[in-house]
Amino acid sequence: MSDTVLQVKDLRVHYHTPAGTIKAVDGVTFDLRRGENLGLVGESGSGKSTTVLSLLRLIMNPGRIEGGQALLDGVDLLKLSDAEMRRMSGARISLVPQGAMNSLNPVMRVKTQMMDTIRAHDRSQTTDSMMAHIVELLQLVGLDASVAEMYPHELSGGMKQRVCIAMAITLKPQVIIADEPTSALDVVVQRQVMETLGHIQETINASVILVGHDMGIMAQFVDRVGIMYAGRLVEVGSVQDIFERPLHPYTRLLIGTLPSLDTKGVFKGIPGMTPSLLAPPTGCTFHPRCPDCTVPCREWKYDFREVRPRHWVACLAVDGGMVQIR
Repeated sequence: MSDTVLQVKDLRVHYHTPAGTIKAVDGVTFDLRRGENLGLVGESGSGKSTTVLSLLRLIMNPGRIEGGQALLDGVDLLKLSDAEMRRMSGARISLVPQGAMNSLNPVMRVKTQMMDTIRAHDRSQTTDSMMAHIVELLQLVGLDASVAEMYPHELSGGMKQRVCIAMAITLKPQVIIADEPTSALDVVVQRQVMETLGHIQETINASVILVGHDMGIMAQFVDRVGIMYAGRLVEVGSVQDIFERPLHPYTRLLIGTLPSLDTKGVFKGIPGMTPSLLAPPTGCTFHPRCPDCTVPCREWKYDFREVRPRHWVACLAVDGGMVQIR
């Protein structure tokens, strides 16, 4: 059995609007190992959520998956029929959605929503067997069995997110996609949710793709980090390489936004604005904001290269030797 559970190759997702075509994901390639936690980080509009939602075939009009492959143990998710994808979703690849409040049906008890997930894949189970499984799942994510009888409005934000995690692992999938699971939660609850997700990942030996903005959470949770900008990956490496030896200027600037005890009260943002994907800059899309920009960067053709073992980067400064690779 291969060590790689998921291979994404040249994934392209476009949104066709009256104003023109938006290349929200433009040739993204990465892999995910069994039992690995991979983080996707970038500013809003970088293509993180669109990338992972396309793996579950959840792109809505006017979006369209234009090409590429998403091989889950050799099965291309992008080529499955709708019926085949429904059988895969939840059973082999599942989603912990962004915004638990909007993901749970407000007029259905928690147990009813979880039963719907089970029945969608196995109609032979009795109500008693499903309830026993639901109680087990709730306890696994640190919730009392009584939560099964509650409605979403009776739960706190952190409890809602844990219910979403429990629903995502109902059928013990191989890959769990967590799309900004800690958004709108305070820092204490964020930590509890991430600890729960980490415990679940180890318990069922799943692989996790974590989407988010918070480089601090990534540093504590993931094994590898992928940095996205304007629909493309600009750097992928181990969490140690990314934080100790970042190569791409955008990666260095993202890390520089982390708060520091040495600069208390000083917020350091990234100068400039993210580019319009309707009319992106020529050459490297980051060059208008890049402190290391040179004239050739404005005409450079995107080239995502492995510059040291399992450390990939797309930057002319690195390719041209301007940045020393240690």
